[in-house]
Amino acid sequence: MTGGRAAGGTVPCDTGPAPLTWLYAPGDRPDTVRKALASGADAVIVDLEDAVSPGRRAYARAATAELLSSLGPGPVPVHVRVADEDDVLALAGLPGLAGLRLPKVTGPADIHRAAALAPGTPLYALLESALGVENAHAVATAHPSVCGIALGEADLRTDLGVGDGAGLDWPRGRVVVAARAAGLPAPVQSVFPDVRDLDGLAVSCAYGRSLGFFGRSAIHPRQLPVIERAYLPTAREVETAMEIMAAAASGAGALALPDGRFVDAAIVAAARRTLLLAAAHS
Repeated sequence: MTGGRAAGGTVPCDTGPAPLTWLYAPGDRPDTVRKALASGADAVIVDLEDAVSPGRRAYARAATAELLSSLGPGPVPVHVRVADEDDVLALAGLPGLAGLRLPKVTGPADIHRAAALAPGTPLYALLESALGVENAHAVATAHPSVCGIALGEADLRTDLGVGDGAGLDWPRGRVVVAARAAGLPAPVQSVFPDVRDLDGLAVSCAYGRSLGFFGRSAIHPRQLPVIERAYLPTAREVETAMEIMAAAASGAGALALPDGRFVDAAIVAAARRTLLLAAAHS
């Protein structure tokens, strides 16, 4: 199978334009989830894990199941970050469910358990420990239902004993390379916890983009425009991409732009992706 994906069934992953903004909403607050669906986020993640106290998880599971049963497929995909296997069993197959996000995945066995409980459901693995990061590629290729991997940086920082700086650069690069080697989309950047520091969010997003991430999870609607601006091509990037595609259309072998920059096949492919991304989110 191309791209390094494991064989064994039909891959249910969405092949449309990748979401840029993923907004978390607590599963025990259905009204907040509905507001999230109207927030302008490209995708909504209903959280049954960290955002819900243990005593309210049964209610959150039931409320989320009711919501997904009533929604059906819609323009804003709804994913659920589960807390345990009971969540997986309760939500698998519901019409409004676009995917399950599995926390604290450490290896392929976690994926196989979830895939057996929720056959045909897209799975997204969150790597939140040193062991999970070490097994990133094995997780990414564990089963055809794996549609994405990402870091859970809060727990990972604790496990590694590092801050939110250079100590996370290697794990971030590792998950980006593992995803692409497995033929999966670029990982989504982990949440920025300070909802008031929009300037810091913008800087962090720009850095994440430079590392190879695509899009970001958010915990408040005010973060969405900042993330979108950071990850969408700038006007200058679009203009440059158009220049490159025009040069490529000339049919010459070795290409050079008027300013002397050399253009090869990889640069043309990157320009094409830039224009497709700009068009998809225009």
